[in-house]
Amino acid sequence: MTKKFLSTFTFVLFFSLLSAACQQDEFQYKTGDIIFQSSKSGQSLAVQLATKSKYSHVAMIIMIEGKPMVFEAVQPVKLTPLKEFIKHGDNKHYVVKRLKKGIKWNESEIQSFMTNTLNKNYDIYFNWGDNEWYCSELVWKFYKRLANIELSTLRYLESFDLTHPEVKRILRQRYGKKIPLKEQVVAPSDIFDSSLLVTVKIEGRI
Repeated sequence: MTKKFLSTFTFVLFFSLLSAACQQDEFQYKTGDIIFQSSKSGQSLAVQLATKSKYSHVAMIIMIEGKPMVFEAVQPVKLTPLKEFIKHGDNKHYVVKRLKKGIKWNESEIQSFMTNTLNKNYDIYFNWGDNEWYCSELVWKFYKRLANIELSTLRYLESFDLTHPEVKRILRQRYGKKIPLKEQVVAPSDIFDSSLLVTVKIEGRI
């Protein structure tokens, strides 16, 4: 072999390995990954203040034909392309978490759950029923019903900090004088802090 050939061969080999490494480093989403962001909705600030968290929205990744779709409770409950979901967050920042222990999902059960929830209205009153859904409720019940996993302990509405004027304004707007302080609820922050989850991806800053 000539020195020129060896040099060319080394150059090609280096970039082949570099390319392979880049491909290996590309993040692989999995069905069941939980994605958090601070949304731009009108109630986002109130949720952040009440829960003492910068994350006001949570959803879940569902892999469909090899592509990550975001299963989320907005208005209405829907599947959103991941790139579109990311655009809706403040500064395109988001965090992805997944179970520390792996899980094998039953695709037919996932399909059945989605069939029963897609296009349902968003629940602005945070009721713990199935007629309407809010974001963290959707994720929590998905794990509970399909994997018998409780991502966090359920809480009462009164357990959050409801003292800030913006929080009070939203509560008055939704409930008037009859605030259901004993309503069972789960917040994005409760799932974010779950000891069952590990952070696997962080993008952007908030």
